Amino acid sequence: MVPVEVLGVRQQQRDQEIVVLLFDTAAELAVPIVIGAREASAIAMAQAGVATPRPMTHDLLRDLLGAVGVDLDRVEIVALDGGIFFAELVLSTGVRLDSRASDAIALAVRTESPVLCSAEVVAAAGVEVVDLDQQKEVEKFRDFLDHVTAEDFTTPEGPTEPGDDTPPPPSGST
Repeated sequence: MVPVEVLGVRQQQRDQEIVVLLFDTAAELAVPIVIGAREASAIAMAQAGVATPRPMTHDLLRDLLGAVGVDLDRVEIVALDGGIFFAELVLSTGVRLDSRASDAIALAVRTESPVLCSAEVVAAAGVEVVDLDQQKEVEKFRDFLDHVTAEDFTTPEGPTEPGDDTPPPPSGST
């Protein structure tokens, strides 16, 4: 098991699915888990510290654990089978409870409990996180490649990068 950070919930633009992103800092991989809108709302609200006038289901579970003197030691994402993530709640009594990953994460966020993920799950479902600045540079370079011509390399000024409004120096000047 490796510790992961709950980055938050995002809606994927290509297929409109909502995912919760878990981040393995050691491997620099994000594990996206498709979840429902209600679970996404529960996780996002807890991360933002939004209090509801009445307890939501995950708040009730947290309060119930507290009322019986049991802590949530950790949440473990233990398996991935057929696109479904399986989780377990590990209680301070040693009891392990089967849980949907989204519910386990929503409870972990509310109790500030660590979330761990099986290394096999991270390896199978993890995706590399692309640095936004790095991604912008790659896009800028691709745009440059799309517009550069062979003649750009034969002129004394050389090629210009897209967005470079600096006029080339006059011929013969250095």
